[in-house]
Parts: sequence; C-alpha cells; structure tokens
Amino acid sequence: MANIKSQIKRNRQNDKRRLRNRAYRGQARIAVREARVAMDASAPESKEQLLKAVSALDKAAEKGVIHKNNAARRKSRLMKQFAKMGPVQAAPAQVKPVAEAVPAATSSPKGKKAAPRKRAAVKAEPKAEAKPKAEPKKTAAKKTEKKTETKKTTTRKTTAKK
Repeated sequence: MANIKSQIKRNRQNDKRRLRNRAYRGQARIAVREARVAMDASAPESKEQLLKAVSALDKAAEKGVIHKNNAARRKSRLMKQFAKMGPVQAAPAQVKPVAEAVPAATSSPKGKKAAPRKRAAVKAEPKAEAKPKAEPKKTAAKKTEKKTETKKTTTRKTTAKK
C-alpha cells in the first residue's frame, strides 16, 4: 500500500483504467473467437461475425487498449481466412405475412397516426408535378483581400557581465 497521496490516487486511476481496458479487450477477443468459429463451420452468418470482430478490434485500437498495428494485423488475418473460405450459401429467408400487420395498426385507438400519413401523401403529389427551376443560381466566388502581416520586432534582454 502506498503512503504518498499522489501514488494512492494513481493506483485508483490505474484500477479504473485496467477494468475499462479489460472490457474492450474481452469484447474484441470474444468477437474474434466467434468469427473464427463461424468461418470454420462455413456458417452463413460468418460475414456478420467478421464485421463485428473488425469493429471490436477497431474500437479497442481507438481506445488505446491494443496497438493500432496489432489490430490491423488481426483484421488482416481474419480477412484472409474469410477470403479462403469461399462462397457461402445463405439460409432461406423467412417470409412474414405483411397483410396481417396492416389491419392491426389501423384498429389501434390512436386514430391520429393514420390521418397525417394520408395528408402527407396528398401533399407529396403536387410537389412531384411542380416544374423544375430553369437554372440553379451560381454562387459568385468571394474575393478576399490578403492581410499584410506586420513584422513584430523583439528585443532581447541583455544580461550584465559579472
């Protein structure tokens, strides 16, 4: 245990920083691990995992937790591994019924939301029919005068010889 006030404060600061850095480093490590596992399994979500890992590494480098060259090297290795993987077939997307959602929204007690949408649609039509302007105005380049700098003279103090 330190006895000096400034060293006690420095220890508190270091503990806070260590915990903060540990969180960023851990997030990056987990994201990289998940990306590697997804790429090894040739999973369709491997691209999303790769992007998360790259983002986590960038954030850790930005915060100073890891060196920027270290982050760049790790990202490069991940990208190479992803490129070697080859094309991945995406999982079939699930289709949601859209017709069911529309009546549920209109039956809500707040009927105010539906009315502004109709008004917006009505207002949008005349704007589309409006004629375009002939030519856009050209902005004239402003001429600025160069200010002349006055040279300031400085004097040195002379020291008396002993």
